[in-house]
Amino acid sequence: MSATISIKKKPVPPASRLCGPCPPPLSVSADAPDTPEATAIDAAAEIIDRAYHANIARFTGGLSPGALASAYFDWLVHLAAAPGKQGQLAQKSARKAMRLSAYLARRLSGGADDDGCITPLPQDHRFRSEAWRQPPFSILTQSFLLTQQWWYNATTGVPGVSTKHERVVEFASRQLLDFFSPSNFIFTNPEILKATLNEGGMNLVRGFRNFVEDWSRQTVGAPPVGAEKFVVGHDVAATPGKVVYKNRLIELIQYAPSTGKTRPEPILITPAWIMKYYILDLSPRNSLVKFLVDQGFTVFMISWKNPDAGDRDLGLEDYIKLGVAAALDAIGAIMPGAGVHAVGYCLGGTLLSIAAAAMARDGDKRLRTVSLLAAQQDFSEAGELTLFINESQVDFLEDMMWGQGYLDAKQMAGAFQLLRSNDLIWSRVQREYLLGERGPMIDLMAWNADATRMPYRMHSEYLRSLFLNNDLAEGRFHIEGAPVAVSDIRAPIFAVGTTRDHVAPWRSAFKIHLLADTSVTFLLTSGGHNAGIVSEPGHSQRKYRVRTTSVDADYLDPDAWLAASEEQEGSWWTEWARWLAERSGAPGA
Repeated sequence: MSATISIKKKPVPPASRLCGPCPPPLSVSADAPDTPEATAIDAAAEIIDRAYHANIARFTGGLSPGALASAYFDWLVHLAAAPGKQGQLAQKSARKAMRLSAYLARRLSGGADDDGCITPLPQDHRFRSEAWRQPPFSILTQSFLLTQQWWYNATTGVPGVSTKHERVVEFASRQLLDFFSPSNFIFTNPEILKATLNEGGMNLVRGFRNFVEDWSRQTVGAPPVGAEKFVVGHDVAATPGKVVYKNRLIELIQYAPSTGKTRPEPILITPAWIMKYYILDLSPRNSLVKFLVDQGFTVFMISWKNPDAGDRDLGLEDYIKLGVAAALDAIGAIMPGAGVHAVGYCLGGTLLSIAAAAMARDGDKRLRTVSLLAAQQDFSEAGELTLFINESQVDFLEDMMWGQGYLDAKQMAGAFQLLRSNDLIWSRVQREYLLGERGPMIDLMAWNADATRMPYRMHSEYLRSLFLNNDLAEGRFHIEGAPVAVSDIRAPIFAVGTTRDHVAPWRSAFKIHLLADTSVTFLLTSGGHNAGIVSEPGHSQRKYRVRTTSVDADYLDPDAWLAASEEQEGSWWTEWARWLAERSGAPGA
């Protein structure tokens, strides 16, 4: 395969020139060649802009200030031109002030709380403690929640504001308000205040030590406290196996069988290039690889190289050629003639979709089934993560990657944390820095801290072609000079979505029904993007729904699918293993 995707930069407008002493300005043809001096000036200007953006990115966590400013300007201009909306907001403000005043009077006179005048959203766990129901903390809580609700009304429903900008403004305003939540400060959080008084402030001393330790570790790039307890190859990634093939981009691992007989058709797992492969081979108790091996399957896993500056020009086609295609060829040499059950997780599932579509287009029938775990092919509704993906943001990220040749996952970690700021940022601040309590380190957290990098060209192509332009879903994505379409895939598909996925929302993953022209078994499991996939049998409180849509069946939208599917208790792994077994050969020697 030859790389055919190219990154298109915006054309630089020609500089104006003065020709001789002639007073009238002379027009310059668009086809006129630039002089060496003009070319050098253009190149210098581009370098200055890129370096400037890269330096800003170090202080913004990779987020583009221009993208945020344009969204707020759109909102502000249209709000200024909407007197009706302004009047509505003024009325809501007055009504909320009256409700808060009535609540304040009732509490000061000794009245019961009776749930207050506003209750937190079900997913908001900041004010669950009984201490928050006692004044003055109950009054602070009610005031904060009413303010938060008013700002939601103010940032949504403004006529004329684009949907994308409205979501950005609402999201950014919510993050700013969450910073000022009374739960984040010593004197306005009853639990922290009580601990401080009981311990004479020692909780704050411990918290400061925790903060200094975390800061020093982050500065030198060391893993978080406790991660050293999970040693790769011993505590995690411990399923026996060996590397059977390698090239400049991957190592292919073949895991040792654990049963007397194995099935003749192997499984190939393609993890996301943004993560270390052993997310699916954590501790022995929750290793998906070990589970599959124990079911009699021969399992292969791609382990992506952690790229450096020398890999800056590796593109998406290289990841298919040197990754999925090379792995399939290696498996074919080890197990000649065997069909393969291909599995892709997260971005690895997106990559597998492209590779499977290209193989189907070219008549390559080695894939018996395709399983897509929390993976997207249509990015038109890819959740809140799309708030960070627009032309300004992608251009900003390209400039950030330009100097170093890659994007470090830690440089975008802030964007992922903001999607769940109350769980991943503020709750940690309260627990570790204000209460002085270290949370326990688990294998999944240790893996999450073991971040990887992404080559400049590949990540730019991924953001522009898939996230920004949605080329794969709309038939514009090319491999080897020809377009690929998911509808060409004829192998049965098993797709998994998770209910609380902030990276690949299940309704977005569900769009595989609109793209595929084959049998699709869709399974929706409880949990988030990682914890929902790493959901071993015996895990408490796990539930899932599953339903198969045949190739000639009518389409059900997500809500109709939910109504038609029955909720079941347990791990989705066992359901998937049965599905694979029905489409695999019987175990043999």
